Amino acid sequence: MKKFFDSNALWLSMLIGALGYKIFLPLKPSLPWLIFFMLFFTFCKVNPLDLRLHKWHGVVLAAQMLFSFGSYALLLHFTGNVVLAQGVLMCFIMPTATAAPIIAGKMGGSIQNLTTFTLLSNFATAIIVPATFPLINPASDMSFWPAFWLILSRVAPLLLGPFFSAWLLRLGFNAYYKKVGSTRSRDHEISTPKTFELPKSLAVVPFYLWVASIVVLTAVVTETTVTNFQVQISNILILLVLSFFACLLQFGLGKLIGYKLPAASKGTDYQDVLINPAAAPKTMAGVSSITAGQAFGQKNTSLGVWMANTYLDPLASLGAAAYIVWQNIFNSVQLLVVAHKK
Repeated sequence: MKKFFDSNALWLSMLIGALGYKIFLPLKPSLPWLIFFMLFFTFCKVNPLDLRLHKWHGVVLAAQMLFSFGSYALLLHFTGNVVLAQGVLMCFIMPTATAAPIIAGKMGGSIQNLTTFTLLSNFATAIIVPATFPLINPASDMSFWPAFWLILSRVAPLLLGPFFSAWLLRLGFNAYYKKVGSTRSRDHEISTPKTFELPKSLAVVPFYLWVASIVVLTAVVTETTVTNFQVQISNILILLVLSFFACLLQFGLGKLIGYKLPAASKGTDYQDVLINPAAAPKTMAGVSSITAGQAFGQKNTSLGVWMANTYLDPLASLGAAAYIVWQNIFNSVQLLVVAHKK
């Protein structure tokens, strides 16, 4: 039963959230807390000393910006439809999801390498969006610095808060047991200090918190779609199709970039039994392919919906909303493949 749920959790959580959206919609204020604790438990697995930049980080970030503004310019030129152009722009420009390391870890990717890119991607978005969105939507009264700090204030608490909390816990734990180890050494007892390690019983907690957040987020998206469906049916259907291809392109291209430019190290989380149950990749090319695929393809859709509603035509948020569906279906398929290989 547990194996079935782990393999099918994402599409089941989406189905539950969509069908029962009126029930789960009031839980929307719980989303930040679900994400915070989800990341806290994930970052407890990460030694900050293992975080370093790799070649594929820069290539994926550059490709993200190229496709973001390239797709916007092309759609606006050939269709003249501002909603479609801005909606597809949101599919590409959204930063990497804060939960991406969890899914990548379950498939055999590197949590450390993806955590590094998640920090980089979200910070880059906080700079690029305020600098470019006034050109895309001149009607917006947004100026750079207020918008920069506003976006950063949305990202930083949910990303840096759990990261530094987990880091401080690690430092405090190691310092305490180093002192205990030194004391025991003088007494001719155990001389090797204990180092921080997340209890195995808690290793799967981030995944279940992510499943719970998907239920609530799907309920929010369903409510938005139902509200706008009658007046924007054509744009919704077209954005569903375009966001589908944007999703496939980003996951596929990310995997290719990671395979061609593998990272130099796996990280200590590599093939951990609880976080990476399949332990499928045997080489760094395989590990980096999974990691870069999630980095490029799995998006911070809640931030995307908020940015579109705040700074662009609010209906452009339907692009980010549609992307939520496709990325979670894609992740569900990937997890099913992983479970089958196991």
